[in-house]
Amino acid sequence: MAASTESLERRIGLRSAVLFNMLEMIGVGPFITLPLVIAAAGYRLSVWAWVLGAAIAVADGLVWAELGAAFPRAGGSYAFLREIYGPDRAGNWLSFLYVWQLSFSAPLSIASGCIGLSSFLGVFWPGLDSVPVVAWPALHYSNFAAATACLMMTWLLYRNLKTVTWMAWVMFGGVLVAIAGVIFSGFAHAAALGGFHLPPAPGLPAGAALGGLAQATLLTTYCYWGYYNITFLGGEVRRPERTIPRAILLSVAFVAAFYVAMNLAVLPSLRDAASHVGESAIVRVRLVAEIAHSAFGRWAGWLLAALIVWTAFASVFSLLLGYSRVPYAAARDGNYFRFLAAVHPRHGIPHRSLVALGLVASCFCFFSLAQVITMLVITRILLQFFLQQAGVMLLRIQRPELERPFRIPFYPLPPLVAIGGFIYLLVYRVHALGGLAVAAGIAVSGTLIYLVRARRLGQWPFKRVGPEQQEAG
Repeated sequence: MAASTESLERRIGLRSAVLFNMLEMIGVGPFITLPLVIAAAGYRLSVWAWVLGAAIAVADGLVWAELGAAFPRAGGSYAFLREIYGPDRAGNWLSFLYVWQLSFSAPLSIASGCIGLSSFLGVFWPGLDSVPVVAWPALHYSNFAAATACLMMTWLLYRNLKTVTWMAWVMFGGVLVAIAGVIFSGFAHAAALGGFHLPPAPGLPAGAALGGLAQATLLTTYCYWGYYNITFLGGEVRRPERTIPRAILLSVAFVAAFYVAMNLAVLPSLRDAASHVGESAIVRVRLVAEIAHSAFGRWAGWLLAALIVWTAFASVFSLLLGYSRVPYAAARDGNYFRFLAAVHPRHGIPHRSLVALGLVASCFCFFSLAQVITMLVITRILLQFFLQQAGVMLLRIQRPELERPFRIPFYPLPPLVAIGGFIYLLVYRVHALGGLAVAAGIAVSGTLIYLVRARRLGQWPFKRVGPEQQEAG
């Protein structure tokens, strides 16, 4: 029994840390959202949506860097919120609330990647996403393909970290080829059309331009998320005080360069992307694959679609790897189901947490995930990112003596910029109240569950005061 609850080993270096971040960041998102970003912001402002998203990622990434270097433990945000707001005070509630919202957002993130992967398979099997299962007309074969992909990734991750890292490097090679394929095809297609030129953009009122840019930036922000993935593996990182901050900043810089280059490359081919916004994921991925088809022929289009499927698989691989450490960390602290606190005696991984998360995510593959990106972004902004951005400033005030191996440069500007950027996304996007209502529902339900549990266990704010403390008072 002792072997099953032993500590995780620190075996992740800088290169692997950057790898795990970038694998999560570059998933199905950029390939599906490229047409949507161009449609929302217009082809003249679309590049600025990627630049603005990168600026927000850097500002928020510096918050993660300082907290990750100060508290290099498994669980990432769970450990941060617990330390900032006090493990015996509100931090117990907020860290539980974070794990509660992660119970929805993490499986949905993983499932959305698997559903996106199965949708891309429709390029090769046209009936996969459109033909219902005879016994269950509400389901399609793509749902089963998505669930199968999720279970397959759980099986692949049920190995020691050295083997997992090797597999991640192999997957990353395919990701780089996919990105290069989009960029090269885009510029080649533009050259075949007579060069890189765009027609004059129609003028828009300032309010409409800001609203479109906000909606586009919300999508690009989702595509950048993952720069913090290494903090969830904080208990397994070598020299975390240096590795974690460097990995965060390097991964944002590399991915931002890729995304801006991709956007510029496809602009001449996707300038009429607004006409495709309401179409299915299969049609939207074909918009990107069709660029390679037009430039180099049918086989090039199929090859690029296959590489996008590979990229989707690699992204969900990294997602499941990072998030599996959060329930483990909470359970180890007694703030979640104790069953999940086990470490595999031979592989040295939190295997029960990994399997549980994989099974829940595979179940979510049988639900419709329409508008899931918006719900995920808003929920995490309100119940995770805002708490950390305010918390890093609160921690500077309350615990100035705390050892901080990495300190945010130009403090407090980066956390304030991150807060301002996220508020802009929340306020200026269309139908903002719907996403806020979802986040509020998760917060209220999680708080009620926590209060019932805390009262039973005698935790904050119902913590029992012992006789010694009563006499001292």
